[in-house]
Formats: sequence, C-alpha cells, structure tokens
Amino acid sequence: MIIDAHTHLWKAQTGRRDSKPVRSLENGLSDFGGEIRQMMPPYMLDGENSAEMLIANMNYAGVNGAVVMGEVMDGNQDGYFLKAKAKYPDRLKICAFYDEGEYSLEGFDGIKICACKLRKKGLENHFNVFKSAEQSGKFVSIELDDGDAQTDELGEIIQELPDLKIAIGHFGMVTRDKWQEQIKLARHRNVYIESGGITWLFNSEFYPYPSAVKAVNEAADICGFDKLMWGSDYPRTMVEITYKMSFDFILKSKEISEENKEKFLFENAKEFYGFDNLPRLEKIENML
Repeated sequence: MIIDAHTHLWKAQTGRRDSKPVRSLENGLSDFGGEIRQMMPPYMLDGENSAEMLIANMNYAGVNGAVVMGEVMDGNQDGYFLKAKAKYPDRLKICAFYDEGEYSLEGFDGIKICACKLRKKGLENHFNVFKSAEQSGKFVSIELDDGDAQTDELGEIIQELPDLKIAIGHFGMVTRDKWQEQIKLARHRNVYIESGGITWLFNSEFYPYPSAVKAVNEAADICGFDKLMWGSDYPRTMVEITYKMSFDFILKSKEISEENKEKFLFENAKEFYGFDNLPRLEKIENML
C-alpha cells in the first residue's frame, strides 16, 4: 500500500509566475511567465492535467491514494478538485487553495499555503487561515521559503495552535542551506514532512538518487521516521522520470529498513491524512 502526499491537478492553468501569467498550452507545454516550459509529459496533449490521468498512473504504479493540492503557478483549481474528489472519493484527499483572498474549506480535507510565494510577508498576517483549519479539523499543507527564512514564524503558529496538523512540503527544500531547520519543526506532535519534489531537487544526480536517500535518513535522525511521508510532485517531475520511479528508488534502497519504507510510503500518510477506505490494487504485469 502506497500514498502519494503531493500531487497536482488542473483543468487549465490560470496562475502566475511573479506578476506574469502561466497558461497551459498543448503537448504538455506551458507558457511560464513568457517562457515555454515542459510542464507535463508530452502525452498530456490538451493542456489538461486530469484526475483520470492521475488515477491511471496511480493504478499502473500501484499507488493507492493521493493528496491533491494547488500551486500559485497553476491558479485556483478548487472547483476541479471537488469534482475529482466526488469521482474518486476513496482515492483522493484534496486541499483548498489559499492565495491571500477568499477561500472556503467546505468539502475539502485541508488547505494549501504557498508561504514562500505570499505577497504579504509574515505568516502572522495569515494566522486566521491556520486557525480556521484547526477549528475545522483540516490539515495545512505548506511550502516554506528556503532554509530557515520562515521557520521561526511557523514555529510560533505551531505553539499557538498545537492541535493543527501541518505537512511541510518539498522535504524542507532539502538541497538548500539550513534545510534541516524545517525538518526540526516536525519534532512537534502534529507536524510532518512530505517529500514532494525531492526528485526535482536532486534531478542533476538523477535516479536512483543516492543523495536523496541519504537526506531521508538524515531527516529521520532529526525527527524520526514516524514523521516522514513520500510525495511525487506529479506531474511536473514526470517530465524526467516515470511515476513509479518517483518512489522506486526508496523501495530498492538498502539504506532504509523495510519497516521504515512502510512508514515513509504508507503508514504515516494514512494516519496524518485520514485515509480509511483505500482499495487494494490488482497487479498487472508489464509486457516487459
């Protein structure tokens, strides 16, 4: 059983890169603030990053559940997320998107905050969002600025809202200086770390990402394996690797015990996100 703690979906990108628009094109391409980038694999022909495509990839790779969240570059996709959750209620958890405007938690399992891209700096200026999530029994998925730039601010919020469940994304921006300061926040009872984007951050090294495995073990030394969760950052990381490769390097590693692989790939996320009715998937053999 495997749970992906970090995926993205969109009907059509309506986001921004700084103040410039990001718009999905065709053949997996996007206009990324005036630059053409391969945002998705080229077989995603029409610019839509669909729930059906995600589920197909999950079924192929043997991933039972996934957490879907927004990103500033993708724009607000809340309406599409709700439709995806309605179609795949046992497979998906979804995050409302916070972009310093109106938001609603109704129908959502959590809320995504791109703290590193907030226009109004200072997490205390957004405290009501965190408090609303805690009061509603929702989790917060958050991405912080590099290193320790925002760790003190988030630490204060954790102290004020000790019952709020927080998942810190991109494995604390692991290739940046002082990334360990983000991992240390997971010493708090309800704070976890998810690895969405770790293959992007170690992309220059590429599969099987020995430095990423080393970083996972280093993080476990800081906060324990009970606080670490796997995430793929689908579909952007899939322009370099297959979906299965985004966790296969963990499965094949001899540096992580089988017990800790189970925690990292499934058990911790099951507990944190509250997956309770995941289907078991039939294994279908490849032609190879």
